[in-house]
Order: sequence, then C-alpha cells, then structure tokens
Amino acid sequence: MGGPATYHFDLDSALRPAHAPLEERWWPGIRDAALKASSARIYDPIKGVRAVVIHATAGSSSAGAASVIFDRKASFHWLVPDEDEPQHGQFVWATCHEARAAWHVRNGCSHPAIWDGRGRINHFSLGIEVVNRQVRTDAFSDWQVEATAQIVRYAWAKYPNLRHVVSHAMLDPARRSDPGSLFPWEQFREAVLDAREAEVPGLVAEAAEMEAAMPSAPFCMTV
Repeated sequence: MGGPATYHFDLDSALRPAHAPLEERWWPGIRDAALKASSARIYDPIKGVRAVVIHATAGSSSAGAASVIFDRKASFHWLVPDEDEPQHGQFVWATCHEARAAWHVRNGCSHPAIWDGRGRINHFSLGIEVVNRQVRTDAFSDWQVEATAQIVRYAWAKYPNLRHVVSHAMLDPARRSDPGSLFPWEQFREAVLDAREAEVPGLVAEAAEMEAAMPSAPFCMTV
C-alpha cells in the first residue's frame, strides 16, 4: 500500500460492534489540564463524532507525550504506552475528555474523503497517540497495534455516526508523517474490522469474560 498520507479506511455501519470494552486509566492529574487544552465541541458530542485520527508521538515516553497537555500545547484522547513502559500490555491512558474537542489536528486541515472535506476536524474526531519514535529501530509492538484497534472498536460501538479512521499524515501531509511508514496499517485495519470475539486482545480479556457471564451488564466510560 502507499505511505502514511494514504492511510485511511471507512467503517461499515452494518459491522458496528454492539459492545467493545476498553481497559483504560486516566493519566494522573490530567483531567483538569485537559479541560484547559481542549475546546467545547461545536457538534453533538455523541452523534457528531465522525472520525478517529491515528498519531505517533515521535518520542519515547508516555510522560513526554502527556506533557504537551499540561503545557496546553496540544491534546489527544488516548495514549498507547511504549513496550518499555510498565503499562504496556495492561491498559491505555485516557488523556482528554471524549466530550471535548482535543487539539490534535490543525484547524485548517481537511480531506475530501473525511466527512466531505469538512474543516475543524478536531470538533468531529477523536485522537489516539501511540508512543513511538518513528525511526526504523523502534518497531510498533503487536500489543500497541491491537490496543489502538480496540480503542477504535470501543469508539465505533459508542458513537453511531463514526465512519472514518485516518492517519494524521493524510490530513496534514505537508507537515506530518505520523503514524509513519513502519506502522502496520493493514494489520491494524484487520484488527479493527475483525469482530470475532475469540480475537479480542489481551488488554480486554477479563472484561470480555465478565460480559460473557453477565451479558446484560452495561459498560461505558464517563467523560
């Protein structure tokens, strides 16, 4: 396939999962900071979400990525830990309230394939950052790919009008290349679209077992 500026696929509403649990934890102390590094959405916070944007940090640590939120420079909704961090294989970090528009794509960016080229993408999207230095010596782990896919599946189940999964590079090709050419986009796409319960990644295995035992039990994230 092409480079990162071509990374994009659409979600078929007929395949939308009814339920996709997510194992996540709030980054310590970030909730208040995220309110100051995000904006009120101009669209309905549930029905207005149309896209998920995939980023890579170009850094080696979750702490470095989270610092931009505390500094009010940028923001994103989730952070996927690096394989050298203790949270890897356990959970992803929640870093911004889903009901808020995080600052993860420049306001002037758009693409005709994403909601008919509409601008102000942050207001109708969710942003995922994957910790990776974007160099050949730093491969994305299988768990990072699976965890990123599970975030998308969680969002797909929660937001009825979510249709687009797109790279940051496709939206801002002149300035951004993330998640980078080493991100296994096809593997990621297949993980998102494969709804077979047997292949739910390890980070949600316990939640899946609970769901099987209590099929009517609700699950949601408070935002």
